[in-house]
Amino acid sequence: MDGTERKNIKPGIEVAIVLKEDQRTGHLTEGVVKDLLTKSSHHPHGIKVRLEDGSVGRVKKLL
Repeated sequence: MDGTERKNIKPGIEVAIVLKEDQRTGHLTEGVVKDLLTKSSHHPHGIKVRLEDGSVGRVKKLL
């Protein structure tokens, strides 16, 4: 599954995101989706989400 399509991401699923400050290194942060922040159905860099711990980033992988 793909992190660039909004339909694949729902609150409660586990994902790996890249935080804004980690975009250069590509370091991924894992967590559970709390909110979807991207309104469009597709985003080429990944749908932006907020995790339950408050981290915000773009989805790179669904776990």
